[in-house]
Amino acid sequence: MKTVVSADGTKIAFDQTGEGPPVILVVGAFNDRATGAPLAKALESRFTVLNYDRRGRGASGDTQPYAVEREVEDLDALIREVGGSGRVFGYSSGGTLALEAAARGLNITKLALYEAPFMAADDDSRPRPPKDMAGQLAKLVASGRRGDAVELFQTQMVGIPEPVVVQIRHAPFRPALEATAHTLVYEATIVGDLVLPIAQLNSIKTPTLVVYGSASPSFMGNAAKALARALPGGQVRALEGQSHDIVPAALAPVLIEFFGAR
Repeated sequence: MKTVVSADGTKIAFDQTGEGPPVILVVGAFNDRATGAPLAKALESRFTVLNYDRRGRGASGDTQPYAVEREVEDLDALIREVGGSGRVFGYSSGGTLALEAAARGLNITKLALYEAPFMAADDDSRPRPPKDMAGQLAKLVASGRRGDAVELFQTQMVGIPEPVVVQIRHAPFRPALEATAHTLVYEATIVGDLVLPIAQLNSIKTPTLVVYGSASPSFMGNAAKALARALPGGQVRALEGQSHDIVPAALAPVLIEFFGAR
């Protein structure tokens, strides 16, 4: 494990493996660098892969107050660590963060996204989350109701049916979900109401590959196609038979082709 210091003094922990052009992995809600490790392994023969703990998770710091800008600065610090430019892969809400970073002018040479959680404007297949979701989550966490925060995020932001959420209460990984509950406030702040920010997307000139799983709910594919259309350098790709989970055997070949290994 290595660390880099972000602009506000927060230490950001990361693993660096492989050789070749740099690729930085940005994971989403409930995830830390353990989530990205299998994909990093699948890419390290072609790239120098930086797989990091976003602030508030794993071995990284969590300087308050939180702002999306601080997370953009974290990613910028990692890009500077590898020479000032790099390819970036964003997973789920990590994809939304990566798009924000590109819109703010970070030197991202190529951007790949897997199922960034947007909703196409004309898609009403699932309800929009409440506009005060970040505030609701913050209150639950502050009062020690971390499990309730997890379930609120799962039902209202992710769209998991309540009976499934009830079953997850007894899963062996439930304590790990509760341990990251405070970062769900950050995720809700980043993704907002899930509406595609068309004006912002139109300003992003970075070549971007938008990927979705064909076995995911239809709104994911609809959003991916709309997202790719809104990006001047966007293209879309479906992974046959895949859902929201990262399967390196399916995803890595697509990333290697797009990122253009040496």
